[in-house]
Amino acid sequence: MKAKIVRIGNSQGLRIPKPLLEQTGLAGEVEIQVKDQSLVISPVHCRRAGWEPAFEAMAERGDDRLLDELAVPSTWDESEWEWK
Repeated sequence: MKAKIVRIGNSQGLRIPKPLLEQTGLAGEVEIQVKDQSLVISPVHCRRAGWEPAFEAMAERGDDRLLDELAVPSTWDESEWEWK
């Protein structure tokens, strides 16, 4: 499929036909890269996608406790450490 680069203000843009957007699932914010003299347009992935179910699974297993809670206090912790 061919498309034409058009002027948009001081920039230039490309109108992406609706069928291509539907096939790729692209919407909203995208990432554009240059690879081998071609533009590659990809969806922006949330960096923390999937964290919520992972944290829920950790809580169910009891793996969400702080590591400090599991540590056995040393003599330094008991005698030399002081909160100010």
